[in-house]
Amino acid sequence: MARRELRYALLFLSPWLVGFAVFTAWPMLYSGYLSLTDYDVISDPSFVGTSNYERILADRDAHQALRNTVWYTVVQVPAYVTVSVLLALLLNQAGRAAGFFRTVFFMPSMTPPVATGVLLLLLFNGQDGLINTVLGWVGIEGPNWTTDPTWIKPGLVLMSLLTVGGSVIILLAAIRNVPQELYDAALVDGAGFWRKTWSVTMPMISGPLFFVIVVNTIAALQTFTEAYTAFFGVGNTTYSNDAAEFYVIHLFRQAFEFLHMGYASALAWLLFLVIMAITAVQVLVSRRLVYYEADR
Repeated sequence: MARRELRYALLFLSPWLVGFAVFTAWPMLYSGYLSLTDYDVISDPSFVGTSNYERILADRDAHQALRNTVWYTVVQVPAYVTVSVLLALLLNQAGRAAGFFRTVFFMPSMTPPVATGVLLLLLFNGQDGLINTVLGWVGIEGPNWTTDPTWIKPGLVLMSLLTVGGSVIILLAAIRNVPQELYDAALVDGAGFWRKTWSVTMPMISGPLFFVIVVNTIAALQTFTEAYTAFFGVGNTTYSNDAAEFYVIHLFRQAFEFLHMGYASALAWLLFLVIMAITAVQVLVSRRLVYYEADR
């Protein structure tokens, strides 16, 4: 019986297993091999050992791209998570209107990333963009979001907040799953809204919150489409792009603009190891800070 159940399980899992092997595992292993070669797509790969990894250490453009990515991640993830939590708390107080606003918040997440990159240029245009127009109504002179290197990454961070809808829905579901008796006990002790939020809600949703932080950290470290569309699109000679060259954009350009496939594979593996290390640290920290009801 156990063997038969195992066969049926493998049968139903086989589409995923085959897809994972063909489209994930094999490309990763092959890119690991390519990272040790000099390969330009046209000629056969030639083995160069660890030269590509040594080249990363001397590549100032890679260092700049990494700094841009770290800056973006350090600012974007806390902002994204904070906005998600606040919106989820507001929706929890919205009563019957929560369904409508939940849809409104989620709809921007359905926008293709390429369209989001184009929308960024329209909203954050320094001369006649909507953001600067609104700031002008209250007497604030908006910056040149798309041409001033100081403001390019903050503009991308603000644009990313349009897609908080998915995280808001996850956190809202977690908030609504908090036992009401905990709020009642806190109310008896004289706790107000913010005290209940900090001492009851946040610990009880720490599991989903940890998930949102990990997923968005990984996404921020791999940010690509919006910035590439806005600042590296075909024929784009108007906007400054050095401050928007994130690590994955640098990797992509090395691979598909300059055909340095071996070097790009080394960059990809370095990013994979960095993400693994950061995620491992987050998991270790979560053992002290994250509460799971099953652990009681």
